Amino acid sequence: MMSGFQLTDYNYYSSRRDMEVISTIVDALKKILEEDKKQEQPLFLQISDNLIMNIARKVVLEKKKTFLIGITGESASGKTVFVDNTIKACVKDKTEGIYTVIRCDDYYKDTSKELKEAGSYEELFKTGFSFDIPDAIDLDLMKSHLIDLKAGKAIISPKYNFVTCESDPNGEIKKPAKVILTEGLYVLNDNVRDVMDVKVYVFTPLEVIKDRWYKRAASRGKTGQAADIQFADVNRTAQQYIRPAYPISDAVINGMVSQEYIQIITDKIFKTLRSIEY
Repeated sequence: MMSGFQLTDYNYYSSRRDMEVISTIVDALKKILEEDKKQEQPLFLQISDNLIMNIARKVVLEKKKTFLIGITGESASGKTVFVDNTIKACVKDKTEGIYTVIRCDDYYKDTSKELKEAGSYEELFKTGFSFDIPDAIDLDLMKSHLIDLKAGKAIISPKYNFVTCESDPNGEIKKPAKVILTEGLYVLNDNVRDVMDVKVYVFTPLEVIKDRWYKRAASRGKTGQAADIQFADVNRTAQQYIRPAYPISDAVINGMVSQEYIQIITDKIFKTLRSIEY
């Protein structure tokens, strides 16, 4: 018999249950992070004090809302590798509506005309042109797309060709999802990071970045002096535009860990969140 039951009683017990579930999630995630710390190459190098609690609260109290994670780091630090392997870990049945990925690289402005007029990348760089500054990317469009996705609206992201420098505005339809992962050089810039729920920085030593960067540059048609000029610019602009995101990030990720380990630990995290009975 519940004749004496009041709405305030329900709210009290509901709130207490919420707090119990949140506490369970926090304890489980902390255990995973403690195990990670023991590894020779841990995935998590740094975690803000309130990140775990914020994730747990959002999972429990905001079930129907989108979770937007912004991942940045220097060029060739391992951002794309981290995102791609996180996806492999958390979505193995290809269920729609779980995740959507927005890549900053797709939002480079069309500079095919400038490249053709210069005749080569080497000559283009000699004019002072830079691909490694925020103005080279349409961050306003990217941010508006992120806001639309969080509001439950589908968008069409552009597609950029790194060899010809052409941008196709009709690239790919991206649908709203529970988790939106956005990665790129400038996703945590001043004008963009305010829409992020979690800010992640991928850290990799410069000598490793340099080796990776030159290999990727060659695949995009940049070699010799053209590659040397651009890498010098990459290092200079990283100091100004990318590295400042390190101290304001919620988590710092190790860009040196294997793809397999990324999948293992992120799989543990998502299994933990899915296994909580609520």
